[in-house]
Order: sequence, then structure tokens, then C-alpha cells
Amino acid sequence: MESQEFGAQAVALVPTALSHRLEAHSDTLRAFRSARRSFIDGDRIDMGRLAASLGVDRTSLFRWVGNRDQLISEILWSLAVPTLDQAGAAAAPPGTGSQRIVDVLDRFTADLIRADYFRAFLTREPSRALRILTTTDSDVQRRLVAVVELIIEQEVALAAFDPAPLSTRELARLLVRISESFTYADLISGEPPDAHRARAAFEYVLRPSADAIRADRARASRIDSAIDEHPERQS
Repeated sequence: MESQEFGAQAVALVPTALSHRLEAHSDTLRAFRSARRSFIDGDRIDMGRLAASLGVDRTSLFRWVGNRDQLISEILWSLAVPTLDQAGAAAAPPGTGSQRIVDVLDRFTADLIRADYFRAFLTREPSRALRILTTTDSDVQRRLVAVVELIIEQEVALAAFDPAPLSTRELARLLVRISESFTYADLISGEPPDAHRARAAFEYVLRPSADAIRADRARASRIDSAIDEHPERQS
């Protein structure tokens, strides 16, 4: 999976009513872009003010973009996509197993923690932010889990990683929860967000699996060598 496909892959796997309308309706796209610009500028998304700026009533706006939470969720994902793309491009290449998974998650988490518009949203609306970003109904979380699962599956397909005893989906959920724990630490536990500790946690969780793969390969190599040296024992 190429890094530039992160967003398209996730939206295809976890579509929303708004993502469908963004592809089909110019008015929806116009409203979305206006709201996205305001969000990046650090402004609170106000549906009444947004409708007035577009010259429509609130009923039309809701028909275009859904409710406020749905709009903010789609905006947050649209902003996460380039961050994920950059993380994927700068990470270790495919086939490096746990190193690639750690690198992508580390860079994504660190960039998110440093994003001014994102921190402004968390500070301005902490309860709403946690609901939109971290609950099981969150489209943002479900898409991020889908992306992480795709990365894991790629490393598995290249025989560079084995998530056992967890499934790829279970491991992806765990890694996303770790990312959330450090990204939103100030809201969850009152501690400052810490990208360095997040990376340490990713490495702690993933390194045993990588070591197990190396051990299995070394064991298989020793068995093959023994067979080559004493073929008569296999008869």
C-alpha cells in the first residue's frame, strides 16, 4: 500500500453519508471547504454562521453536510490524511516489519500533537473532541484503525511481521488506543501529550513480535542446515 492511498483506502473501507455527498454534490463540497478553512484558522464551527456565510438556511446546510459532529469528524479526517501521507513517506520502507509500523505511528502521533488547529479544538471543546475522536462510533477512529490494519497486513504479506497472538484488527485497535492515550493525555489524565513516550510504547508492544519472527527464522535455518548435513536422518 502506497502512503498516498491512506485517505482513499480508509474512506473506501469506512464511508460516511457525508463522504458520499462530498463526491456527488458541489454545494456540499463548497460548505465543507468553507467550514474546513474556518476550523484550520482556529474558529469554532457554528452551523448558523456557516449557513449565513453560504447564503442558505440551516435546513439546507444540514441536508448538505449533516449535523455538526458529522461535519467536524469529516474535517478532522481530511486533515489527518496529509499527516498520514507524510508519516508514511518518511517512515521505514515496506518490508521492515515492526520498524515501519512504529515509524508511521510515531510520526503521525507527533505531528498531531504539534498541530495548532488540532490542539485548539481539543482545548476549545474537550468533551466533544473525545467523543468524535475516540469512541467506538467515531468515524475518525474507525478509519485510523483501518489504515493501521492495512499497514500491518502489508508487513505480514511481505513476511516481515507477525501480529500473533493477536489478529491484525486487534493489534491495530491496540496501537490506535496507545496513540490516543498520549495524544489526548491532557484531557484523559491531565498529563502533557508526549510523542516520545508514545513511540516507546509502540516499540514495547511491537518489538516482541519482531524478535519472535527473527527467532523463528533462525530456528528454521538451523533445522534446514541440520537436514542438509545429515540427510540420512530424514529417511
